[in-house]
Formats: sequence, structure tokens, C-alpha cells
Amino acid sequence: MKKTTNKPAISLRERALAFLTRREYAYQELQQKLRAYATEEDDIPALLEDFKQRGWLSDARFAEQIVHARRSRYGSLRVAHELREHGVADELIGKAVAEVEANELETARQVHGKKFAGAPQTREEWAKQARFLQGRGFGFDIIRQVLRDSPDEHD
Repeated sequence: MKKTTNKPAISLRERALAFLTRREYAYQELQQKLRAYATEEDDIPALLEDFKQRGWLSDARFAEQIVHARRSRYGSLRVAHELREHGVADELIGKAVAEVEANELETARQVHGKKFAGAPQTREEWAKQARFLQGRGFGFDIIRQVLRDSPDEHD
């Protein structure tokens, strides 16, 4: 005979803390995640404001974590888009983008060098490599600088 154990229901506060122990979350992202577990009497905004006051929830820390994790593989456009998707404030996005842009050209060159053997030799190769870098979140100015050795490029 199988025993059934009645585990006590996990409170919304405990669930939110469990999420935050695994990784940083943006305010809006955690709010959405908790909605699936909330009951009518749960006050998610009040809970999250309490977490912010205690320093447990911080959009600034979330943005720093994203920048740290993405800066070596992606451009500023991609990082900014990801932060916007998570509901981070424009001011924090601006700071994050500035941090990524500081080494963006070098990052683009490294990303390009891992994928391609050298500079493009034809317009088709140039377009392919430019699309790749664009997909990684690099702006056109950075892409042109990385691919500028191309004989077919006209400024």
C-alpha cells in the first residue's frame, strides 16, 4: 500500500524566496512567475516591494548579472532587448548598454573569429557574416568595422 504524505502548501513568500535563491530576477519577471501560484488573497506587489526594501530583489543586480553573462558573446542591442523583455527600467538598460559598448568592437571580433576563418571575400559572404553578427546583437557600425577588410565593401 502506498503512503501519501500531505505536504503543507508552500506559501507564495517561500516560493518567491526559492526562486531568488537560484538566480537573480527582475521585478516584472518574478511577478509574472508568481502569478501562476497566487491565490485571490495573495498580494504579489506588496510581497515584491517588501523584498525590494530588504534588498533581496533588485533590477540593478539583475541587469548586472545579464551583462556579466552576455558581454562576451553578444552585442549591446541584444543585451538591451533582453533587459527590456524582463521589464528593467530604461535608466538601468542605459547603464548596462554603456558597459557592454565599452568592449563591443573587441567582443564582435572575437565572436566573428570563432565562427569564420577570415574576412569575407564576396558580397554573399559579407552578407552572411553581417547577418550572423547582427543576430548576435551588434550594430551596423560595429559590423562594418569587423568586416571592413572586405574587398567588396563600399563606404
